Amino acid sequence: MSKFAPPAKDVDDLYFNQEIEPLLNTPQMAKIQLEKLKPTLQFFYDHVPFDRERMDDAGFKPQDIESFDDLARALPICGQADYREVFERFDNDMLKAYDHLYGELRMQQLHLITTTSGTTGIPTPYPVFHDSVEAMGEVLGRMGWRGGLRAGDRLAIGYGLSMHAAGTPILYYYKKIPGVTIIPIGAEAGAERFLTLLKLFQVNAITCTPSLALYLAEKSEEYLGEPISSLGIEKLLLGAEPGAGIPEIRNRLESEYGASVIDVGAGYGVSCECPEYQGMHWVGDDHCYYELVDPETFEPVPMTNGATGLAVFTPLEPEATIYFSNLRYTLNDIHQVFTDDCPCGRSGFRYKIVGRADDMLKVKGVPVYPAAIQGVINGFVPELTGSFRIALDREPPLVIAPLKLKVEYGEGVTEQELPALEEKIIQKMKALLKVSPAISWLKPNSLERALKKTQLLEKNY
Repeated sequence: MSKFAPPAKDVDDLYFNQEIEPLLNTPQMAKIQLEKLKPTLQFFYDHVPFDRERMDDAGFKPQDIESFDDLARALPICGQADYREVFERFDNDMLKAYDHLYGELRMQQLHLITTTSGTTGIPTPYPVFHDSVEAMGEVLGRMGWRGGLRAGDRLAIGYGLSMHAAGTPILYYYKKIPGVTIIPIGAEAGAERFLTLLKLFQVNAITCTPSLALYLAEKSEEYLGEPISSLGIEKLLLGAEPGAGIPEIRNRLESEYGASVIDVGAGYGVSCECPEYQGMHWVGDDHCYYELVDPETFEPVPMTNGATGLAVFTPLEPEATIYFSNLRYTLNDIHQVFTDDCPCGRSGFRYKIVGRADDMLKVKGVPVYPAAIQGVINGFVPELTGSFRIALDREPPLVIAPLKLKVEYGEGVTEQELPALEEKIIQKMKALLKVSPAISWLKPNSLERALKKTQLLEKNY
């Protein structure tokens, strides 16, 4: 064995970190978090101009805060819109903007810079500081271990490797799981090359978006002459968009690949092996404080079983921040949390993604999320291909009824069968989502397939 090889772990260990993970979501962990709060606030006040301004504007100093409840009452949340204001203030001079957002002390330790996809303007940065590499390796180790990664696995990276937060950094983060080989193919490779490399290197695990996983399954026969199930993929760790947590998509992927489907992301979360989806276990209590707020009033939402709200994150290791580099930061995701015990027996409260706050649509006053529509559509595969778009004639969230959908019917479905199929879809959506859409039919493969995230909204305004 190489002298650089990490120490072996028992494949039957319940946790990657046997010391910390049993404490997740316990009173003992809450005490650890509280002990970290004051030094965390002091660091941000002393070294991060963006957060110092926020505290000053709110009229308090770090020493005034005695609890996370105090912090929630005192400091408004922040997100991408606040970042965009900083970019404008510094005339899009990113280096000056980053000094303001993250502080010169941390910027001197900047190791890697990645971004969001930037589909709605200037990409939001995700800085990786030197200490962040080690910290995220620990968190991804916990997530990957619970997702079934073990020595001997060959893990293909299928996120965009060019500047994407879930791309290149993954090469660093999964290195802490002993014996896992990383194969960085990247979404940019395209489906044909991606599938060829999966077969060539006998990959048995993939981490990518659900969109890419579905597209590879669609294209496997065309490019390889065999179904995706013949490749021996055993594990799909899917994130960066809803999908793996939507039962209809999850079941479809499990069936087509013959693999376990693990939902990861939207924070430090990973689903378990329970046959029925239980949400993602939050595994990062010692690195980040998690809370919910009302998406309209921003008032705190108690963390009770079944509670729903906007997820907000406060890092507790300021010099080793992972994805969340400022106090009370939100990704704009709506989560539902579950605090009862999971049948798998593992620690950590659980959460599932309901949708994005900025993607919410209101039809006759009824809130509807694209991810929920996606679930209904995929429940009709193979009568449908699963691909669709929501056509918007005005800026959301208000939608003038009916909600317009463009939907691909499946191979082998005739035009004569469409009226009956349309009625079934409308009735299903009316029962589950309280909306009755107007459907425009498209032939199979009419819509562009995404190698990264699928954009479900077609903006015609």
